[in-house]
Amino acid sequence: MLISGTSQIYGLLGDPVSHSLSPLMHNHAFGQHNIDAVYIPFHVLPSELSNAVAGLRALNVSGVNVTIPHKETILPFLDEINSKAQMIGAVNTVVNQNGRLVGYNTDSSGFLRSVCHDLSFQPPGQDVVLLGAGGACRAAAVALAEAGVRSISIANRHLSRAETIVHDLSVFFSNVIIRPLQYSEDDYIAAISSADLIVNTTAVGLHGEELSFLPLENIKCSALIYDMIYSATGTPLLKRAQSAGLTCSGGLGMLAAQGEDAFSLWTGVKLPTGYMKNILAQLR
Repeated sequence: MLISGTSQIYGLLGDPVSHSLSPLMHNHAFGQHNIDAVYIPFHVLPSELSNAVAGLRALNVSGVNVTIPHKETILPFLDEINSKAQMIGAVNTVVNQNGRLVGYNTDSSGFLRSVCHDLSFQPPGQDVVLLGAGGACRAAAVALAEAGVRSISIANRHLSRAETIVHDLSVFFSNVIIRPLQYSEDDYIAAISSADLIVNTTAVGLHGEELSFLPLENIKCSALIYDMIYSATGTPLLKRAQSAGLTCSGGLGMLAAQGEDAFSLWTGVKLPTGYMKNILAQLR
């Protein structure tokens, strides 16, 4: 990779970022398409987010991805929010349009493509449980509601966070049952027992910790498990699900698919589905 005075800079804002595979796939894609650009991970603490966004303008950074824990908190620091990202209430991709920072959400489209392809999930009429109530949950909920699922149960340790998402999204999706749950409730156990798809949208498992609030013994054998976290060796949730004979998938497909959409927003180059995933399979 040759970096010059004309090279465009892209990157990732998050805490942590050292585990991210995004630099690998984006830098390889830049090279394959002869684009004079480089992608760099930026470790940004929550207390420094406003300064980091100001730095994007000052340094004329062309665009960034946004990951945990900044997907929701970055919104006030941007100049414009795309309509889909406004509905979701979270941004994972920022484009610098001549000094104006515009926020988008490619997690939503990336998640849906991945879960349908990697798990052969058919959304219409299905019952889904989403674990967590952050930006990733919002993106998944919007994608699933638009795809025609029957119900979405949003479960979280703090019920109020789940209630906020339900309140925000029910305005847009009156034809979908959307309800908040707390992990300790009997209704939560009932929901995971009947769910067709269960998605971990939390960061639990990122550092190898056990996801203790999902009792797999209560899940029906036909249920699909999707963990948005990706790991070369498999997350603790995926290992448990595989041992239980459940069909499951990690978040590598989502990472790749949302990356394809972000790459298109930044460069105008439309990548074929599976392009980024193939890069990761070759280079990891």
